[in-house]
Amino acid sequence: MTVARPRYEVLFDRHPKNPILTAADWPYPSHTVFNAGATILEDGTTLLLCRVEDRRGHSHLCAARSSDGVGGWKIDPEPTLLPDPAAHPEELWGIEDPRITYVNELGKYVIAYTAFGKAGPGVALALTTDFRTFERLGVVMQADDKDAALLPRRFGGNFALIHRPMTEQGAHIWMSLSPDLRNWGQHKLILMARRGSWWDANKIGLSPPPVETPEGWLMFYHGVRQTAGGCLYRLGVALFALEEPDHCLLRGDSWIFGPEASYEKSGDVGGVVFPCGTTMAPDGDTLRLYYGAADSTIGLATGSVSRILRWLHDHGAP
Repeated sequence: MTVARPRYEVLFDRHPKNPILTAADWPYPSHTVFNAGATILEDGTTLLLCRVEDRRGHSHLCAARSSDGVGGWKIDPEPTLLPDPAAHPEELWGIEDPRITYVNELGKYVIAYTAFGKAGPGVALALTTDFRTFERLGVVMQADDKDAALLPRRFGGNFALIHRPMTEQGAHIWMSLSPDLRNWGQHKLILMARRGSWWDANKIGLSPPPVETPEGWLMFYHGVRQTAGGCLYRLGVALFALEEPDHCLLRGDSWIFGPEASYEKSGDVGGVVFPCGTTMAPDGDTLRLYYGAADSTIGLATGSVSRILRWLHDHGAP
């Protein structure tokens, strides 16, 4: 008698047109295009702020816009946001991996990105209303720190930034608070990398900005596992309290999205799925996940917030 093997539950479905953006789509020379922040503009347009790497190995950011978030992309003919090492020496070797948050109080989008300079990667912020002009706030978290995103509103009078510093304790996810986006303190570790053979042992980091739900903040995060064949980057999920976003309510035991397709397994860095942005469909449940594939292209996967929450209750623990 044949016993059916149990199957894992698929929470994100890859789009059949993947990868949806590659360097071949770019209007100017580029080596790779990946790790895009995402938002929906007032007119319903999906905007991806893509990391574009040139043949030197340096990155800048470039906006791509689409009416349906899948195809027909209109890409800025020139880089949207270039490094400015003269004014910001921390950007000497490029700017990378943007996450976008719209803050109603400011009436602006806040972009958290990695500024890469001689000291290493640090967290920088920039503000914009139109993704054409930007106000740089400079580095707010010194190297070695990255994988940052701002929450969209204040808590107890303070803005909250999630980020991943490298400390003596390891590579874990922290939260810091600020009254003005410039002065940061009250640093608190909020999610630790596990130890041993876990998929998210030793090194984790925030992926897209957390998604607000009635049950709390859904945090998608990447875990890095070192294998004999190299690093594997996969996606996990945790839930944080709505009014206490530093308090973890549930954390899934297993990863929920990992490199399986050929364009995720093969590229500049094979074995990597790395989301930096999500958008929500008008139904308030369908989540679009935009991710870098093998540090080379951009893929799209869709999931259901309610289904992910159900899965987390079934397969998660405090």
